[in-house]
Amino acid sequence: MSALTAEQSAVLIPIEHYFLGHARDDAAHMRQAFLPSAHIESMRDGVFTSWPLDVYCERFKGVPAADEATRRRTVDWIDVAGLSACARVTLVHGPVTFTDYFVLLKTADGWRIANKAFHGQPG
Repeated sequence: MSALTAEQSAVLIPIEHYFLGHARDDAAHMRQAFLPSAHIESMRDGVFTSWPLDVYCERFKGVPAADEATRRRTVDWIDVAGLSACARVTLVHGPVTFTDYFVLLKTADGWRIANKAFHGQPG
């Protein structure tokens, strides 16, 4: 990604919490990244799946993945328009590469992920 504007750098803050949430298997970081009303959505085997944040956070137990040292997470792009933004990130987690799309909003507490849509592709 090319040089970031100040606002794009600010958008990175919740994304960094999201990355730490994965790296540390820590729901607390996820709660810092997302708005409480956020949903995490995907199509899984042709079926629409939508998890509220609380259900998503139940997946994180504080035990990092055995292959954490080899996992990669990158920010592909960030687009900001006023108090709204979107970002695409790529997560290579073992044999699966995930593409995540975030919709973010700038709140009184800073930028937060409002919703996430993702796709997982076996490697």
